[in-house]
Amino acid sequence: MIQPFHLAIPVNDLSETRDFYKNILSCSEGRSSEQWVDFNLYGHQLVIHKVDTPIAKKKHNPVDGHDVPIPHFGVVLSWEDWHILADRLKKHQIKFVIEPCIRFEGKVGEQATMFFMDPSDNALEFKAFKDMSQLFAK
Repeated sequence: MIQPFHLAIPVNDLSETRDFYKNILSCSEGRSSEQWVDFNLYGHQLVIHKVDTPIAKKKHNPVDGHDVPIPHFGVVLSWEDWHILADRLKKHQIKFVIEPCIRFEGKVGEQATMFFMDPSDNALEFKAFKDMSQLFAK
């Protein structure tokens, strides 16, 4: 059984970012205050914290022909849930950093992946494996 993780991230606009996670990513909201909000991100606890300083600009790392934003976070979804999310994001006209695609096709670790930013410029990656035994394959 996979254990849930806890992740806290900085956001510049609590209201706009709250709307994004709640209404675009369909995360249910938990506890909150005027400075932070808990979300259920596919069974994991994500907490957005309001900060007054601008969030640092991202760097990129080349992976399989793409410039992957660093740092980033996300969730490994089932193949079906990944496609459902990709369709929902396209419907909401989310601008992708890396469009939904298949990486490492025909190789160990083949995966569906997509990268996009939340309204506070936090980079997110959602991925899926047809064969979950490939998640940590070398």
